[in-house]
Amino acid sequence: MSHKVRVLGTFTLAMITVAAIFSLRNLPLSAEFGLSSVFYLVISALVFFIPIALVTAELATGWPRSGGNYVWVSEAFGKKWGFFALWMAWMESIAWFPAILAFTAAMLAHLLNPFFPALEHSKLFYFAVMLTVFWGSTFINFLGIETSGWVSSLGVIAGTLIPGALIIGLGIWWFLQGHPSEIPFSWSALIPDFRLESMVFFSGILLGLAGVELAAFHIKEAKHPQKDFPRALAIAAVIILVVSILGTLAIAVVVPQKEISLLSGLIQAFTVFFAHFNMLWMVPLLAFLALVGSLAGINTWTVGPAKGLLVTVQDGFLHPILQKVNKRGVPIGMLIFQGCVGSILSLVFLFMDSHSAAYWVLTALAAQFTVVQYSLVFAASLYLRYSQPEVKRPYRVPGGQLGIWSLAVVGILACVFGFWIVFIPPSQLETGDRTTFQLMLGISFVILALLPMIMVEHQRRVRKKM
Repeated sequence: MSHKVRVLGTFTLAMITVAAIFSLRNLPLSAEFGLSSVFYLVISALVFFIPIALVTAELATGWPRSGGNYVWVSEAFGKKWGFFALWMAWMESIAWFPAILAFTAAMLAHLLNPFFPALEHSKLFYFAVMLTVFWGSTFINFLGIETSGWVSSLGVIAGTLIPGALIIGLGIWWFLQGHPSEIPFSWSALIPDFRLESMVFFSGILLGLAGVELAAFHIKEAKHPQKDFPRALAIAAVIILVVSILGTLAIAVVVPQKEISLLSGLIQAFTVFFAHFNMLWMVPLLAFLALVGSLAGINTWTVGPAKGLLVTVQDGFLHPILQKVNKRGVPIGMLIFQGCVGSILSLVFLFMDSHSAAYWVLTALAAQFTVVQYSLVFAASLYLRYSQPEVKRPYRVPGGQLGIWSLAVVGILACVFGFWIVFIPPSQLETGDRTTFQLMLGISFVILALLPMIMVEHQRRVRKKM
């Protein structure tokens, strides 16, 4: 009998975790909190990031089959709920696509600014770029992973590592040189005011820390899972928090809080820094690198979540149209459906006055799908401890039953708060009429969340007639 070789050590697991989570795109959002962003990032790590990392590590080693949350939730509550959890993960990525596409359009607008300065404020430009990039990435992925893989590898280095190191370095230099800061550095500024209207971005920070389950899948190859993973998690948490905090503050110290754009905050900060050195020619270059990075992210995530849903085909949940794959094994049915839903959601950029407000609506919707699927994962981890105690788990959450109860309850409460808080329009953004905003968010969530239940019922009736 063959055994999977255990080759991953603590450092490698930590790097996989960092790569799965950290993104420069999230920095302007947390910069809206100013110095209190440090408080929110630490709290998010304690009540969400660390709990979900530990419980998914246990689930991934106990049920090491392809399918992730579909397998775990199915084992606990049945395959219908497993399908629902997997669908929530897919809807998260679909709602996320217009947000990252808008970031891509913003970077392209900054790149073209010397020639077409009005593009940054053009709704039609944003919408046209978003659709072009989205469908272009979709059709490229029709050709298979071999064709698109090199784009992702190049983009991570050029679009994340280089700009990230630069913005942090410039921020540290700015502070040490005693230049004026747009935010106060004091204990009172560190603690937020806890007004609901100013706390709403907390759910966006939770979304920015999602994805640790991707690293948990690799725990099966860890040399010493029980020791290596907690250490890797600690290292990754420190790296992610330090880089996120320093990157966030680098933006906050030079861009006035009320002027931070959720889409262009990174470029706004670079503009201030390089204007000081009379090197504004560097700004379009950084915009280009960020553009490459966002294109790589889009390319990577276009086919991944959709392909993951193929695991449910054998259980008869997907409509035949969505099951279609081409000769390269690419799920073209789901990619086309994904493109259509993403395009409809992108319309928000045509109907809302502010790009930042439109970006936030999509981020809030993605956050809702995220916390729903993670709530099910937390609940499954707790339930399986009692319903299937005989299953061997190479990694177990420390603390026995008390440990798993504590993590699951804290994680679910954080998810419930994150789901509810997004219905309160943020005070930092002009989102228009409060009722319209809430209806837009609620109706979008309900429609997309009901689709899997409708599919399950339809397929049940089809099988019953056969």
